[in-house]
Amino acid sequence: MDVDPIIMRFVKPYLLYTVAFSLGVYCNMKSLSLSNVETVIVFRALAPLLVSIFDAVFLGREWPSLRSWGALSVIALGALGYAMTDEQFQSQGLQAYFWPTLYLFVISFEMAYGKKIISGVDMKTFSGPVLYTNLLGWPPMLAFAAMGGEYERLKNDVSVRVMNGEEHLFPPMGILLLLVGCIVGTGIGYSGWFCRSKVSAASYTLIGVINKCLTVLVNLLIWDQHASMDGILSLSLCLVGGVFYKQAPIKKVDHDSLDGGTPSEGKADDGIELGMTPLIESSVQSRSNRGTNNIGR
Repeated sequence: MDVDPIIMRFVKPYLLYTVAFSLGVYCNMKSLSLSNVETVIVFRALAPLLVSIFDAVFLGREWPSLRSWGALSVIALGALGYAMTDEQFQSQGLQAYFWPTLYLFVISFEMAYGKKIISGVDMKTFSGPVLYTNLLGWPPMLAFAAMGGEYERLKNDVSVRVMNGEEHLFPPMGILLLLVGCIVGTGIGYSGWFCRSKVSAASYTLIGVINKCLTVLVNLLIWDQHASMDGILSLSLCLVGGVFYKQAPIKKVDHDSLDGGTPSEGKADDGIELGMTPLIESSVQSRSNRGTNNIGR
């Protein structure tokens, strides 16, 4: 199977992405330790609003339509409505919102930057982004395991099994679940980067929010969580907002404006994506070279 080689000019952008991803994981962990899941869901639901701004300012997208702004606002209100049904969320002070707020900004940057590198870094294979992010993600994940005391717990568990004379140092079912988790995680990596390459950063962020809301909703309906009807309706409102969201189109630049001319009346605006800066530079350079060659003749 063909894979992209490890090249330093590719490592640098993916290293920054991995740092942002790891920082997002850390902020998420701190948020959950100081608040609760409902608080994190509310702040996560605000991310598409912020990423939509990044899309328009940095990634060459138009500003969202009023319909899309409305849909995103409905999602945020639905998440807030769900959280307000939780007594712990209502009783928390402002100090519990520092890490969720930091998590919001970090994950918004991660989503926007992820779209930038998948569009701008010239990988030759579909496995490239998955390979780079998984290789670069090993050190921070091992560090998080050490910070969480995972190695000590593993050592103690193995010691107990040895003392008890058990046949297996590691439970077979645990090994099986680990392998299944690796396979599913790899699939998520491929599908995630593929999806990111096909939609805008805001749309990709919104997919993640709807996925979380749908997961919580299914969990409440299946398991004995004693969810209130208001909470279920609030999560359903998030799904409704996701249905009405429409991805912002790519900004267009008229070809004539690149030549220094004025657009012709009635000419279709087929344009070029502003986010693809190298494409524009290549087009302008090509025209310049042709002009120089014509003068030489």
